[in-house]
Amino acid sequence: MNTTPIYTTAEIREIESLVLSVPNPPLLMEKAGLAAAEIAQARLLTGNNHRILILAGPGNNGGDALVAARHLHGWGKQVTLVFTGESARLSRDARQALEQWQSIGEMIHREIPANGQWDAVIDGLFGIGLNEARPLEERYQQLIGQINHLNLPILALDIPSGLLSDSGRVSEVAVRAAITVTFIALKPGLLTHDGCDHCGEIIVCNLELDTTTLLSPRNWLLDRASIASRLPPLRQANSHKGTYGRLGILGGAGGMIGAVLLAGRAALNLGAGRVYLGLLTQEDAPVVDLTQPELMLRPPSGFFEPDFLDALVIGPGLGGEIAACIYLEQALQTSLPLVLDADALNLIACHTELSNAIKVREAPAILTPHPAEAARLLNTTTVEIQHNRLEAAQTLARQFNCIIVLKGAGSICAFPDGHCHFNTSGNPGLSTAGTGDVLSGFLGALLVQALPPENTLLLAVHLHGAAADTLLEQQHGPVGMTASEIIPAARHLLNCWIDQKTSGYRYARFGGQFKPNNQ
Repeated sequence: MNTTPIYTTAEIREIESLVLSVPNPPLLMEKAGLAAAEIAQARLLTGNNHRILILAGPGNNGGDALVAARHLHGWGKQVTLVFTGESARLSRDARQALEQWQSIGEMIHREIPANGQWDAVIDGLFGIGLNEARPLEERYQQLIGQINHLNLPILALDIPSGLLSDSGRVSEVAVRAAITVTFIALKPGLLTHDGCDHCGEIIVCNLELDTTTLLSPRNWLLDRASIASRLPPLRQANSHKGTYGRLGILGGAGGMIGAVLLAGRAALNLGAGRVYLGLLTQEDAPVVDLTQPELMLRPPSGFFEPDFLDALVIGPGLGGEIAACIYLEQALQTSLPLVLDADALNLIACHTELSNAIKVREAPAILTPHPAEAARLLNTTTVEIQHNRLEAAQTLARQFNCIIVLKGAGSICAFPDGHCHFNTSGNPGLSTAGTGDVLSGFLGALLVQALPPENTLLLAVHLHGAAADTLLEQQHGPVGMTASEIIPAARHLLNCWIDQKTSGYRYARFGGQFKPNNQ
């Protein structure tokens, strides 16, 4: 079930236009400024903290800041206001906010006062209006640098100034906020790329608007609430290993056997009934995985026998030799649900016949590119992919007619019909070898348990990050986290989530009946 919508800049502008087109429209700027002031007072100006520096820029974001300044001053806070705009060029609402501040008789500064003493900062310089065609002027770059160097908690209004609302990219410099209060709805740039490092805690203030009735969203937040309905059902006592599917994982060329082993272990721990590993290399190939002896090693050629598998993961450690191309071509010709990862994606990018084969498949396929792999698939550069991750993800899903996850900070799950989900879980601990292989194993395991491909992708991606977040708390930081550690953490979380979904029923039998936890 979709929960929290996300809107692009153009969509926010459309919502605003619809709201303001009615007779006696709501005072959005007043509501936004009041909400910001309340958050600043409750979160930043506690105890003996009462001094706040507020920066109001030349547009409506500055108007929001001016309203916040007026309220905070009225509540007895010591407000230092820096206004960088020109009164004559303000919108009607922003000009009115400026005039109301001026009527108080407080000073307006054009620069940050030297040697000032404050407890917190409100950033109201720029909102969602910045884009590739409208970069930050040098004086604003310097001003943002000053704000960041104050080493004070910053409340950003709508989006940290300097961060691009649709892409999450910082082209020059951006405010590093402790809290961002975003108005009307979430924006993509808050949730991906550089936005993950600049927004701090994100608070949505919808200004009492029901956005989804005004404009149907195409992008959604992927969080714990949104995957609750996508979980596998509680397992029945009357089941066996065949009930939970047969998964093949094909890869492991010379020197890369570990990638397949990681994917296989991940799949077993996420509930696949049987997992077969097909290793391309025979040199030093193990006959058994001593860590996970339940994994079954088979020649890759046997994977394509009729009715042998229910789904196939291909790509971890696959390599680029001719055998890899042959097996990938065979996989694409089957009717199996596929997970295409790592070298499988690189081969598709290099060979037109493979690219064409995936586009015309009727069976589902899930693609899992990181930015460099996405760049190869779209014949562009990694920099261009990162410049607009949302657009890149949508293009990949549409061009290959597949569901995809564009991995990275704020992973984006995209679907051929254009809708996307922005994942909220995960941390820098995932920036280590093998975590992508583990994700592929998770995806394969859920596919063979007959979850719909969309549910499979969204659940696996969020669970993968959530497991890393659990480890982050246990280890007090991301340094040294390994892919192997993510597997048992994810297994534990998935079982907990299913248990919560089923009202706490566990597999302990009392008098022939299941008994709830609390009895």
